[in-house]
Amino acid sequence: MKEIGHWIDGKEVSGKSGRFADVFNPATGEVQARLALSSDEEMAHAIARAAEAQVAWGATNPQKRARVMMKMVDLINRDMDKLAEVLSSEHGKTFPDAKGDIQRGLEVIEFCVAAPHFMKGEFTDGAGPGIDMYSMRQPLGVVAGITPFNFPAMIPLWKMGPALAAGNAMILKPSERDPSVPLMLAALWKEAGLPDGVLQVVNGDKGAVDAILNSDVIQAVGFVGSTPIAQYIYENCARTGKRSQCFGGAKNHMIIMPDADLDQAADALVGAGFGAAGERCMAISVAVPVGDETADKLIEKLVPKIEKLKVGPYTAGDDVDYGPVVTKAAKENILRLVQTGVDQGAELVVDGRDFNLQGYEDGFFVGPHLFDRVTPEMDIYKTEIFGPVLSTVRAKSYDEALDLVMSHEYGNGTAIFTRDGDTARDFASRCNIGMVGINVPIPVPLAYHTFGGWKKSGFGDLNQHGPDAFRFYTRTKTVTSRWPSGIKEGAAFNFKAMD
Repeated sequence: MKEIGHWIDGKEVSGKSGRFADVFNPATGEVQARLALSSDEEMAHAIARAAEAQVAWGATNPQKRARVMMKMVDLINRDMDKLAEVLSSEHGKTFPDAKGDIQRGLEVIEFCVAAPHFMKGEFTDGAGPGIDMYSMRQPLGVVAGITPFNFPAMIPLWKMGPALAAGNAMILKPSERDPSVPLMLAALWKEAGLPDGVLQVVNGDKGAVDAILNSDVIQAVGFVGSTPIAQYIYENCARTGKRSQCFGGAKNHMIIMPDADLDQAADALVGAGFGAAGERCMAISVAVPVGDETADKLIEKLVPKIEKLKVGPYTAGDDVDYGPVVTKAAKENILRLVQTGVDQGAELVVDGRDFNLQGYEDGFFVGPHLFDRVTPEMDIYKTEIFGPVLSTVRAKSYDEALDLVMSHEYGNGTAIFTRDGDTARDFASRCNIGMVGINVPIPVPLAYHTFGGWKKSGFGDLNQHGPDAFRFYTRTKTVTSRWPSGIKEGAAFNFKAMD
């Protein structure tokens, strides 16, 4: 049985704790590897070595750090297929979807090539008599990233790129469910020229998370996962004085107005609701058609599209629309919530509960589900299912549809499909959601903008990637400088203007 360890001091090392977690092949249900879970001592060693390595890396000029980013872009492109193959085998997502996962992470590394620009400070000449004033952006020191299973390449790269480009050292604690790709990326960083110790990948469970939170050395934590854990990390970072950006759950609505192109809307819903088996924090899980006529026509278009979805292992290539969910526990939880929806009175229009894939009976496959006439009181509406389940909540008016979006506790992403510019502008302006799509079902911003949710989907003041990332991973120092040129003054006892 393959054993997966950690990446410490520029090489992969075996775990020493004697504790392991199983890594499954989601398509077959078989255990394909054992993952070493770190001890507090292993984490402490990794953090201490990162602190030592950060000193020289932080003093390296920004353009040299940017050249490491440039080389990393080349290496990821070179190894794209290799990375995607491993990602699919551990996560279960299709091969094209795995490549998309890597590509969206790669784009952030491309953005980080501009690190010298984002590390610039400001300068005021002659702020007062003989006085100049300037600011500097400096790295925090050692930072940590705690990343989820659903994007094992993209989100680690979102954390690594800006943190390293800004001159920090990073401790990455990836998901235990699909840990191999982060380790492969660490090896690529070394090949790109990153000094040993600047990036440490330490695998572990809650103990590893708590070791990060309790460390006096780590200055900031970036997290993506469920809302309860996001809130736990945010509160503990506040307690210990760490910066944090913590992103949690989602329940993303898509409003379909009566004037929308329903063929376009139906295609968008199927792709956004069922891609990656629904295991996306930006998946559309709630369709909100406005008016019964719109709802009836939309359901009529959705049903045949959903019934034709092809579910299978990533090895089937382009013949598969989505693969298995990540674990047996995830599958069981999805089916439990589907049954709860039926019990609470929702109409199950497409029933995937009996889905069974010949030859893969032990895999974690879940058939597609479509609910109609879901109400806000139902558990399937309130809960992030994180599976191939699309719920339809009928709204009588635009204002009622908007209120559904506004009143839900999550605020990650939302979308509206309409031909009316006034409605679209009003929606974008009024909704209390972090990312908004207009005739775009999954409005994930490109790397040079910023990604982040509102309400219980996001905790912290600064978002992921874009300029916010460099603000998060640096602190500003402001210097007031005077070189007296014949200026003679006595002692000043009053706080006075410089002019």
